[in-house]
Amino acid sequence: MDVSMKRRTLLKVIVLGDSGVGKTSLMNQYVYNKFNQQYKATIGADFVTKELQVDDKLVTLQIWDTAGQERFQSLGSAFYRGADCCVLVYDVNVLRSFETLNNWREEFLKQADPSDPETFPFIVIGNKIDIDGGNSREVSVKKARDWCASRGNIPSFETSAKEDYNVDEAFLCVAKTALASEHEHDIYFQGISETASEVEQRGGCAC
Repeated sequence: MDVSMKRRTLLKVIVLGDSGVGKTSLMNQYVYNKFNQQYKATIGADFVTKELQVDDKLVTLQIWDTAGQERFQSLGSAFYRGADCCVLVYDVNVLRSFETLNNWREEFLKQADPSDPETFPFIVIGNKIDIDGGNSREVSVKKARDWCASRGNIPSFETSAKEDYNVDEAFLCVAKTALASEHEHDIYFQGISETASEVEQRGGCAC
């Protein structure tokens, strides 16, 4: 087989959470190893791609970033359909952003309408643990773990997009969890140039 026709698995990942929790910063750190202090709100939706090896599989994560405002529903259910995993992000220093996770989870399930909502894979990320040396924290590790345990033992991580702490580990879990779900679908890429161009199109930074 021609190397440009190598078989890969494309996994669609949706990242949700309140405005300002660091969704875009996490994605930029994971894909580009960059962090930008300037905050610019994401408008609508955008995506980046990242290739990685999971065991013996070549995986392409297509990670969709969304505006954190409540009006995200206007993006329509087609945007969420076909997702293989949903990442719920909150700011460990803002209790409100944690308390809205259930709203985001329920809204995703309503819009995406997966075949088995009870087993659909979610990952929870508590971001910005670097702020103020942890003294500003409003959400404890136990509180987050208890929330995840009560919803089918959702995997959870604490990260710092700024310090690049635990970001790769969190998204590796995203890839493994999505692969393990029955929603995976294999595709053939016509070479990798399109993936590279998609990545290059992304500019600026928004949390």
